[in-house]
Amino acid sequence: MATSAPVYPGSLPIPVDLFVSKKHPGLAPSELGFADSLGNLVFRVSRTYSKKSSSRPWVLLDESKIPLFSWCRQDNRSWHVFTGGEEGEKEMVFRVQRTLNKLCRSELEVFLVGENSAESTSDFNVKGCSFQRSCTIYRGNSIVAQTSLMYKLHQIFVGRSRFRLTIFPGSVDHALVIALIVIFLYG
Repeated sequence: MATSAPVYPGSLPIPVDLFVSKKHPGLAPSELGFADSLGNLVFRVSRTYSKKSSSRPWVLLDESKIPLFSWCRQDNRSWHVFTGGEEGEKEMVFRVQRTLNKLCRSELEVFLVGENSAESTSDFNVKGCSFQRSCTIYRGNSIVAQTSLMYKLHQIFVGRSRFRLTIFPGSVDHALVIALIVIFLYG
């Protein structure tokens, strides 16, 4: 009787872990890096100086340093996120509105442009505590992504400069998730 090796489906839904740090080889001092489990930078976020406005917009770059998204605070509680970098024509992709901002609890609502015309219901919700570098992104009742601090065995003080981002399988763009995380934690 011959036995064969088990057959596994090629597209198993596996969560993706990215490790977030400001101290990574190849990063400028003002950049934030998102590295995979092998230590390769997958995304980087930097703040640039804008010639057109007094604010400093954020820019999300891929591993080839191509701008994917840029955003800037519109007022005390809102951000508009656009495709590409700072220069040229930009198309708004989504709008983020802070709905709750307390010491240990913050919440954001995300409205995708073109998804719903009424804009009365949010497409994503982000909830958590920015001080503890912990938040969860929801789409409806399902979890899209989560962040958590990096703990070590026998560690008394947990540093907040390095943390993990887990993106769960689904149809959500990883760049969108990273933009939401940066807005939540550093916005």
